[in-house]
Amino acid sequence: MIRSMFSAISGLRNHQTMMDVVGNNISNVNTNGFKSSSTVFEDVLSQTFRGAGLATATAGGTNPNTIGLGSRVSSIATSFAQGSLQRTGRSTDFAIQGDGFFVVQSGDGRTYTRAGSFAVDALGRITTSDGGFIQGWQADQQGQVSTTQVLTNITIPVGDLVPPVQTGVVRAGGNLPANAAIGTVLTNGANVFDGQGNPVGLRLEYTKTASDTWKVEARYVDGSNNLVPAPPAAGQAITGSPLVFDGNGELTSGYNATIPAGFLPGFATQPVTLNFGAAGMGGRINQFGDIASVEILEQDGSAAGSLQAFSVSQEGLIVGTYTNGRTRAIGQMALATFSNPNGLEAAGGTSFTESVNSGLPQIGIAGGGAGRGLITAGTLEMSNVDLSQEFTNLIIAQRGFQANSRVITTSDELLQEVVNLKR
Repeated sequence: MIRSMFSAISGLRNHQTMMDVVGNNISNVNTNGFKSSSTVFEDVLSQTFRGAGLATATAGGTNPNTIGLGSRVSSIATSFAQGSLQRTGRSTDFAIQGDGFFVVQSGDGRTYTRAGSFAVDALGRITTSDGGFIQGWQADQQGQVSTTQVLTNITIPVGDLVPPVQTGVVRAGGNLPANAAIGTVLTNGANVFDGQGNPVGLRLEYTKTASDTWKVEARYVDGSNNLVPAPPAAGQAITGSPLVFDGNGELTSGYNATIPAGFLPGFATQPVTLNFGAAGMGGRINQFGDIASVEILEQDGSAAGSLQAFSVSQEGLIVGTYTNGRTRAIGQMALATFSNPNGLEAAGGTSFTESVNSGLPQIGIAGGGAGRGLITAGTLEMSNVDLSQEFTNLIIAQRGFQANSRVITTSDELLQEVVNLKR
């Protein structure tokens, strides 16, 4: 009878622990990145009254007789199942679709978390809500990221500038009218950029000189908004002109031309290549019908630009968008996986630290293998608590506690009968 009381007491303790775990799960039902836990019970050592008997030719074998001495909590297991994703629209909210963890550096050391509600501090560093620094690899001035370097704090360089790029190639396309009269002049223009990022207004003139033949010349717009050379003087001759078309309106000569160095201001040593498109190339210059639509489609230069916004790809690459329309990599977020995530130790705030049984962190980029998964920007992972299961567990814990208390009551009544044997 005494044994039954102690067994029931152990059951009360265990079901109280189960209640604590269930209560913690329910209290964190709306905690971003929270992972629910479950309680696992096991039998404690048993007392053997009689051992097993060996079977012989004249007697059968006998089974051992044992009686248990109660139960205990064998483990509190954490479920790392994926939680549902909720769209927030904030550029610094991130969710992981996979088994990876964000790597965080704080004063207490390195931790790992699935909660991706981050912010940018006054120094541009990406931080967690409690001030930890998100780890990854910072890009160099050319926008190159090396993932072989040591992890560092990811910083958004507020006010960052990208240098200007001097124009080297200009691509033109569209259509020159096949039925245009000899001497017809068509023009188009666009800004190109010198080595300091100053815009120079380039103008191209197409003059029909013969059937299926067009001469191309160049002018530019000076600071007083005047054309140089000023008409009626001829424009700058272009090496590679003229443009010659066949009977089907396809360009057969003059695919590439060159504006010589020294003609455009700021291009003292830099020539500009004009690309009119090879045969079969999309967007090339053609000569069809009476349509006049020749245009400068693109040029590879740009002015200086300052950082305007940033975005994060599914692979965790942080890309900055600059005021000159260019983009450049800023950094790369790191993700970690573990061979045994259940071996991680809870560090509070939905964070975990590695332990001797979790295995070493396998750190890399999202989508790079090892089950790290992909990153979704503007989204948060919700708690993976299943309320229907938790309320069922509440009933199980309550009834288990109630049943064990009844064992104590019944044992007490039996003891009372024994005491009453002596009147």
